[in-house]
Amino acid sequence: MKNIRKIKKIFKSKSTLEGAGVRLKRVFGFHQAPGLDPFLLLDDFHSNHPDDYIKGFPWHPHRGIETITYVLQGEVEHGDSMGNKGIISSGDVQWMTAGSGIIHQEMPKGQEDGTMRGFQLWANLPASHKMMDPRYRDVKSHQIPEVTLDQGVKVKIICGEVKGVKGPVQDIVIDPEYLDITIPSKSRIQYPVNRGHTVFAYVIEGKGYFDPGRDVYAYEVEGKNYFDFKRECLMGSENLILFDDGETLAISTEEGSVRFLLISGRPIGEPVAWYGPIVMNTQEELRIAFEEYEKGTFIKNRKR
Repeated sequence: MKNIRKIKKIFKSKSTLEGAGVRLKRVFGFHQAPGLDPFLLLDDFHSNHPDDYIKGFPWHPHRGIETITYVLQGEVEHGDSMGNKGIISSGDVQWMTAGSGIIHQEMPKGQEDGTMRGFQLWANLPASHKMMDPRYRDVKSHQIPEVTLDQGVKVKIICGEVKGVKGPVQDIVIDPEYLDITIPSKSRIQYPVNRGHTVFAYVIEGKGYFDPGRDVYAYEVEGKNYFDFKRECLMGSENLILFDDGETLAISTEEGSVRFLLISGRPIGEPVAWYGPIVMNTQEELRIAFEEYEKGTFIKNRKR
């Protein structure tokens, strides 16, 4: 049996306001990011009430990072300083590399019944790629392959490779994997991952066990650590499981299925200077970025 990763820590999402007044769940962000290199932030926006999200995220800048938006229900209309515009709908993904700088807006719209559900992940860029040309990758749901593994496990492959099938998003600096996995009731799987990569799972629906020993684990609420001796690692929705190092994940279910995002990437291991939507390596680089934004020289690459 290959080295199985154990649970390092659990993060519980908490409500916050972002953009022009969007109510969402912050899974992790600034304070937790040092332990999740190369990832910086994960937000879960989920509501049946348009007032929670309709004001959206008006025009704002990004530099030095990639933002990955995955929509489960509803749609997000977007536009940017390069002249790109479009809509991503249920099952679609937008993988945006801000690089040297981009100004964009994202305006969510719910389904007819008002339901909106999606996620936004921020991934850092190494110093060598902070000022690369910006690029967009809008991926429609029909472009995302789904494979079925043993025991009826279903895997949607946004980025990465499973059983020889590659996801549509490729050539990403941090060598990430972004999967949407559903494990049926009363199933046990072992899933291979890259040793040395940061790996976490975020539960969307149902409940599952993410540690073969079902051991005691630490979890974090508002920056404080706690230990749970009772639930035996039975993880439900809106919980993020960060794993220790190893080559394999052991995940199982009892009554009912579990659906989760499985995300991994190669750590960068560089200093992080972060303020708002801009992430660089030094405070001086941050100062220059905001100074350029104020002067109107922030955008280095425009669509011709």
